[in-house]
Amino acid sequence: MHFSSREQAALREAGLSTDEIRAASDAVADATEAAAEELEDFFDGRDVVYSDMDRAHSSSDVQEHAVEYLDLFTHADDVRGYLRFDAWGVYVEGGRVLSEGVVELTLGPTVHDRVRFAADRADL
Repeated sequence: MHFSSREQAALREAGLSTDEIRAASDAVADATEAAAEELEDFFDGRDVVYSDMDRAHSSSDVQEHAVEYLDLFTHADDVRGYLRFDAWGVYVEGGRVLSEGVVELTLGPTVHDRVRFAADRADL
């Protein structure tokens, strides 16, 4: 179940039944899985994406990346995985769709930041 034992106790105190808490937990997991699929779909089939990633030795506010793949998995409300570019990759620790052409990923070690990715440079 998505909710911790304290959260479950609070939800029961607020009047929810065990079945209602389980249904809410399942809804959270389903929404998380759908979001992960949307994020993977954004990167799937794109040769290049643009980002607002802060990169050393770059004077540009917008970076161009050749994308190999985004591979995500979910657990409850947690989205994790790996984003592979042409010459390097980074762990993904969360993400969301901001609009049809823009997504945001929380990137792990080496980047440690939220980064927006867009299909079109102008969308950043």
